[in-house]
Amino acid sequence: MTVIDRTSLEVSRRGLLASMGGLSFCIALSANGSGLVSAARATPGARALSAWVRLAPDGAITIYSPGAEMGQGSMTSLPLIIAEEMDADWSRVAIEFAPADAATYGYGDSDGDRSMAIVGSRAVRNYYKQLRLAGAQVRKVLLMNAAETWGVDPATLRTEPSAVVDPASGRRLSYGEIAASGTVPAELPSVDESELKSRSAFRLIGHSMPRADIPAKVNGTALYAIDVQLPDMAYATALHSPVHGAAPESWNEDAVKAIPGVIRTVRLESGVAVVADSFTHAMNARAALAVVWAKGEAEGFDSERTLEEDYARIHADPSARTETLDSKGDAEAAFAAAAGRHRAEYRSDIGYHAQMEPLNAVARLGAGGDSIEVWDGSQSPDATRARVAQALGLEPDRVTMHQCHMGGAFGRRSLGDYTVEAALIARDTGRPVKLIWTREEDIAYGMFRPQSFQCLEAALDGDGKVVGWTHCVVGDGKNLLTTGIKIPYYEVPNQHIERRGVSHGVRLKHWRAVGHVFNVFAIESFVDEMARAQGMDPIDFRLQRMSITPRASAVFEEVARMSDWTAPRPEGRALGVSISERSGSLGAGVVEISLDREAGKIRVHKAWMAVDGGLVVQPEAAKANIESGIMHGLSSVLSERVTVKGGIVEQTNFHDYNLLRMSDAPEELHIAFVDSEAPPSGLGEIGNPMVAAAVANAVFALTGKRLRHMPFTPDRVRAALAA
Repeated sequence: MTVIDRTSLEVSRRGLLASMGGLSFCIALSANGSGLVSAARATPGARALSAWVRLAPDGAITIYSPGAEMGQGSMTSLPLIIAEEMDADWSRVAIEFAPADAATYGYGDSDGDRSMAIVGSRAVRNYYKQLRLAGAQVRKVLLMNAAETWGVDPATLRTEPSAVVDPASGRRLSYGEIAASGTVPAELPSVDESELKSRSAFRLIGHSMPRADIPAKVNGTALYAIDVQLPDMAYATALHSPVHGAAPESWNEDAVKAIPGVIRTVRLESGVAVVADSFTHAMNARAALAVVWAKGEAEGFDSERTLEEDYARIHADPSARTETLDSKGDAEAAFAAAAGRHRAEYRSDIGYHAQMEPLNAVARLGAGGDSIEVWDGSQSPDATRARVAQALGLEPDRVTMHQCHMGGAFGRRSLGDYTVEAALIARDTGRPVKLIWTREEDIAYGMFRPQSFQCLEAALDGDGKVVGWTHCVVGDGKNLLTTGIKIPYYEVPNQHIERRGVSHGVRLKHWRAVGHVFNVFAIESFVDEMARAQGMDPIDFRLQRMSITPRASAVFEEVARMSDWTAPRPEGRALGVSISERSGSLGAGVVEISLDREAGKIRVHKAWMAVDGGLVVQPEAAKANIESGIMHGLSSVLSERVTVKGGIVEQTNFHDYNLLRMSDAPEELHIAFVDSEAPPSGLGEIGNPMVAAAVANAVFALTGKRLRHMPFTPDRVRAALAA
């Protein structure tokens, strides 16, 4: 069975490499991703600059995984891609987190930089080709070694799981036997894409394998940063400014230090940390902190008033600063010649990440004060390493990142701000420190999905076809507002899409699927409104009057089949439909709802989704990701909202920031993949963007009333019904 190897916290990577036996294959893509640079040694104690694969004489295989693991399964799917191309026996594979070294383990982005950030459903999508080439290169070296042993041409040999076979003679060498005596050239042979396996030859890719991280999570051995214990470790927690952007001016340090167990306080950029000999004592000290704060950037901000009043005024102001996001054809001319027009406005509230594991990190300064070790569950370990180095004035190679599992992230754990704080506290305290943010602190000083106001207008020709399209979004957050606002699945010939940005000083951050959640809500609700206004079936309207692409047609047709779209529903139930686009994937979703009109409570009973995600590396894990996205979407759509008054977040914990309960979860979730010859695309975030519009459209189908403000709280539902 595949397992994850938990290396002792006291063993450095360099020491591990020095002590291992067998062959070490060290593979990295060049900066432009077009070639492979490698080095390898076959003796114990060999120095390695980087390594994807280690082979031991007993046949054990270790593969480094560059994918942060937060429950989405990347720590299985990425090593599995290497294992596929090297023809590894998956049952002999152990997996380790790759070091935080983007030059070696990163993927290339559009700017030519390299990154290890597992955000935006990038893991399989961005690493797929790179890891296949890495695995194929290892396989090629194994074939070369066997051919030299037998005195034959490598081209005459083939591989089976963890073995090289000579078909002519029936001889075979296990990978372990090759590791015991084989050699690896200083520069590994090149691999052409034509040498990669065909899809028909895949044994692992496309076939669901148990997730490698599950056994350790079940038996309790999976390492989270919050589990780390170090000798002489202190505990810290922090109190940040209640108004975002403020710095501490003074606090009652003497009184706090007099509390039993307190070691010291530490000034942070926007807060005060208390360090104690136990977390209980640290919490006692935090409760006693009395801080005088400077004026913060978000001083006086009222999120509800701003969203309800200011954004609409900004949208209507012809002198407001506007940024064009996309423009096609001549939208102005299309509207001037239109036979009909349609216009609608939508709003969405601030959203919190609500990851279950509190933000935390452990830091230990080196003996000389010129290096530091950090334990963190980071979505971007390379970026966190760089930020820690910058904060402490160190070179990045003086920062050792120990990657840990994560108890949820959803974009919040890709910044490392709390990790930098742990490092600063450890430096100032002079001993190892575990920093834990409380839930209250995480909400009060959160980094949120921004609120938005959106106005859409469509121009229709004499046949009711949409020929012109404008979309304006107003809010804070720059690019956080705009993902998903373009419509590649509808090729309306004349489009103009713009943003009108403002700034409130509230900390904002990527949230699962980012702007797709509220932009797709507006787009797909708007399309549904036009369909209903023309008396058309919503799917037929999309297929006939939205200049839909063939790919989008396919997912709509499949989800209509899955949900039996045209069949009558039980009394008090209705269906709604929406599309979802994210990270190269495309999906169409349908939900079946009922409504308690008196309570204003929507209940989603069933959901169906048809997805074109290209080649799906791990189907069951991919389905689980999509299901979790739907559930996450439902939670944010039905209840989750942050409000800010006077610059201070009003919610404090899960009693007033309401998450979906198990009792409110759908009884059925159905996911299907549309056959595709395309390479893998992202699937971790495709599930949630479609949910809001699908639910709102189902409510309209049931009641004839339109929901235009997300989330659909009971008060808002009752108000819509009464309108």
